[in-house]
Amino acid sequence: MEIDFCGPAIKIGMMREAEYYDMSAVQRTILDAIGNTTLLGLRNIRPANGSRILLKLESENPTGSMKDRMALAMIEAAEADGRLKADGSVVEYTGGSTGVSLALVCAVKGYPLQIVTSDAFAREKLEHMRILGARLQIIPSDSGRMTEKLTRDMIEAARIINEDTPGSFWTDQMKNRDQLAAYHAMAREIWAQTNGRIDGFVQSVGTAASLRGTGEALRQYNNQIRVIAVEPAESPVLSGGKTGAHKIDGIGAGYVVPLWQDDMADGLERVSTEEASAMAMRLAREEGLFAGTSTGANVVAALRLAGTLGPGTTIVTIMCDTGMKYLSKK
Repeated sequence: MEIDFCGPAIKIGMMREAEYYDMSAVQRTILDAIGNTTLLGLRNIRPANGSRILLKLESENPTGSMKDRMALAMIEAAEADGRLKADGSVVEYTGGSTGVSLALVCAVKGYPLQIVTSDAFAREKLEHMRILGARLQIIPSDSGRMTEKLTRDMIEAARIINEDTPGSFWTDQMKNRDQLAAYHAMAREIWAQTNGRIDGFVQSVGTAASLRGTGEALRQYNNQIRVIAVEPAESPVLSGGKTGAHKIDGIGAGYVVPLWQDDMADGLERVSTEEASAMAMRLAREEGLFAGTSTGANVVAALRLAGTLGPGTTIVTIMCDTGMKYLSKK
């Protein structure tokens, strides 16, 4: 029997599997699907001066977040230098996305994972971590808001777990420089995808690793690229303001984080929770892109940068994750 699918006939039952498929294209594990995400131009949310805003769709990563990149980088670096043994376990504090990404990596690699997190973060993230096998310790928040005290309480709880657990490895994302390599790789993707035509890069600051790693690698290609950091307007500590509470998941720790350096950004943009949420909704309804509030903050800041750079320029920013992680938070 032969069936013609608008091309060469395929003889059913007479061909081996390897002749049907290019087996070299089959990934070994889900971790091989991390990275190489799409760069998409916004069609409707555009600067008045005709500049282009391109969005790196990190929602395409396996857990729907850019944090898959850094989680894999931190674990593999620790494996390589012996900090994480084959029979070891992993500990981390997280607002959610890093925890989900670590849970994915640890599930594939077989490491027990203990996570310190909070009820301030989306329920979907906490449940996702549990489903992937992580054990969670929940730190109560101040009415569901992100504050400096909450961040420090989570860090201290993770430190204690690490001390009390023989053979554990604490990824300690606020200080861990191994993750920078993951964002150097993302910069290489952006440079290739834009054919080197990029005038500005915008990213919100959580640990500061994604801004620092991507920005420093892009500047190695072209040191004229403007790098802009984004922080919550309610807690603008990087730009010299007072610490405060906000509801933009994943960014704004409430203090100057260890990986931050004053020369890593050419400017800082303050974006409020209200502005970030409104832009996230616009992205969904005008572009069909369902993203979280940190992405909304990025796009608000990218539009501002476009206005200063002038017509014909190209700004790249990040769709940090999928909005599916935040349905319970509206």
